[in-house]
Amino acid sequence: MSAAHLPVLYQEIINALEPKNNGYYVDCTLGAGGHALGILNACAPKGQLLGFDLDPQALALARETLAPHEQRSTLVQRSYTELSDTLQEITWPLVHGIVLDLGASSMQFDTPERGFSFRKDAPLDMRFGPNLPESAADIINTYSEAELAEIIFRYGEERASRRIAKAIMQKRPLYTTFELAVLISTVLPSKGRRVHPATRTFQALRIAVNDELGSIESVLPQALKSLAPGGRLAVISFHSLEDRLVKRYFRHQSKDCICPPRQPVCTCEHKAIAKEITRKPITPTEDESRTNPRARSSKLRIIEKL
Repeated sequence: MSAAHLPVLYQEIINALEPKNNGYYVDCTLGAGGHALGILNACAPKGQLLGFDLDPQALALARETLAPHEQRSTLVQRSYTELSDTLQEITWPLVHGIVLDLGASSMQFDTPERGFSFRKDAPLDMRFGPNLPESAADIINTYSEAELAEIIFRYGEERASRRIAKAIMQKRPLYTTFELAVLISTVLPSKGRRVHPATRTFQALRIAVNDELGSIESVLPQALKSLAPGGRLAVISFHSLEDRLVKRYFRHQSKDCICPPRQPVCTCEHKAIAKEITRKPITPTEDESRTNPRARSSKLRIIEKL
């Protein structure tokens, strides 16, 4: 792939997984197939890759990208929360590396009709896949004021969540990205803000629509259980809520004792099943942040199965 189309932290992911011939690897978030292509190139000629994506548009692009490795790649239109079941269905052994690139893809943000961005007018959709039950418009137009405020505060960390929820209740129904963005701009003046006033609310709605945090909590134990000894799980996150979940899970699984710090005697009987490769997350280089502004907030954490 050209430099302009390389996914975030591309080389860092390849270095983290160290793909080898005859290995089995999983890309839980295929997108256009950038990370997957690098993995397949590195584990040639016999390494295998399983790829997940809910988005049929992304799967179509990934199939084109990975066409030279068609015989060694299995691509499925499923949520990565079905990792364990899918591995069992295709009768794979324990795998040697798994990558998760969380959040929405650049392609989804750049496709106006998907409704992820307020930069262009489009229906308030925000679903990663067409079969998900609720769109952002469904949430905006049917949830109570208290529920909207909770979503915007919890997932967007927006301190003005109650004011925004109240304004939505007064103006709904709202069906387009511009309608919502303009409304939020009237509630939160943009003067003195580094980002658009609607940024946090749009993030919150996207997370709620796709149950992103619940999906992360579901897949991490499945991923670690699916790894062979010495296998690695690499997770890229883009905001503090995601990173916090990953960090806590990795710390928990790399400790022999998880009893409260002041408890004099261990009673939990917990045993570490992995070791953290990165106590502090890997972040993009200055060059990558400059050439791809969307990479600036990314953080990579890696854990290895014992």
